[in-house]
Amino acid sequence: MKKSYDCLGFGIAPADILMQIDRYPRAGEKINATDAIVQGGGPIPTAMVTLARLGLKPALITAVGDDLFGRFVIDELNRDGIDTSLVIKKKTRTAIAAGWVEHGSGRRTISLDLGITLPASDIKTSRLPGAKVVHMDGRYLSACLKLARWAKRKGIPVSLDIGSMRNDVSELLPLVDHLVCADVYALGFTGCRSLRKALDVLRVICPGTIVVTAGTRGALGYTDADDVIYRPAFKVKAVDTTGAGDAFHGGYLFGLIKGWSLEKRLEFASAVAALKCGQPGGRTGIPGYRKVRAFIKKDPPRYA
Repeated sequence: MKKSYDCLGFGIAPADILMQIDRYPRAGEKINATDAIVQGGGPIPTAMVTLARLGLKPALITAVGDDLFGRFVIDELNRDGIDTSLVIKKKTRTAIAAGWVEHGSGRRTISLDLGITLPASDIKTSRLPGAKVVHMDGRYLSACLKLARWAKRKGIPVSLDIGSMRNDVSELLPLVDHLVCADVYALGFTGCRSLRKALDVLRVICPGTIVVTAGTRGALGYTDADDVIYRPAFKVKAVDTTGAGDAFHGGYLFGLIKGWSLEKRLEFASAVAALKCGQPGGRTGIPGYRKVRAFIKKDPPRYA
C-alpha cells in the first residue's frame, strides 16, 4: 500500500547561507559579520519542518544536486522527520540562497541562485502518496500545475505560498483552495492600494480561503463563507525574520489539518511565526506544539 501523509510539500529547496551584520554596508564597503548560519531553506521545506516539529507527518517533493549542499539539505530534513524519499537528485548543483541579517532590527536581504530545474515530467502522479493537503510555492510552475490537477482529482486541498512577484502564477490560482500570500504579492498582483481591496480581487480569481500576511501589521483573510477575519501580529523582539512567513504557513497548515476555524488558524500561525523570529536562521527558532500553546496562553502583547 502507498504511504499517506498529513501534508505533501512541493517547492524549491536551497541551502541558506546567512551572515549576521551590525548594519547594512554601503556599496563597495567591506564589513565583518558577527555570526554565520548555514541551514536548509526554501518556503515549502521550512513549512514541512514546522509541521514536523508540531507533531505531524509531512513529505517533500523537490530537486537537489549531487553535491555537498544537496546532501546537506536532505540530511537536515531527515533529522527533522520529513520523508525525503520523493526528493529527486540531479547531476547539477543545488540551489543556494545567501543573505544578510541586520542585528537589532532582524531585517534581511536574500539572493537566490536557483541552479536546478524540475519540469512536469519529473512528477510521476501514479507514484504519489496520499495526503491531507498539498502545499506548493509555484516556482516550478508546470510541475505545480500537474501536481495541483492531480490533487483536485483526488479531492485533496491545494495550498499555495506566494511571497513576491518574481514569477507569474496566475494560471495556478484557480486550482488553489488556500492562498496564503504576502502583502507584497497581493498588492503588486492586483494593483490595489489596500489589502481589503486586494482580497476582493483575489477571491474572484482564486476559490476558497484567501489570507494575506503583512508582517507586524498582522494577517487578513476571507473564508469561502464571505467572513473577513483579521488577526494582529504578536509583538516580540525580532532577532531574524528569515523564514517567518514559511513558519506561518506551517502553523496555518497545522490548523487546517486539525479542522480549525480560520480565526484559530491565523492566531496559531501568527504565534509560530513570532516564536521563530526569536532566534537567528530560518529554522532554528521554529517551535513545538506545547511551546506555541504556552505562548498563546500568556496572551502576549500585539502590534496595534
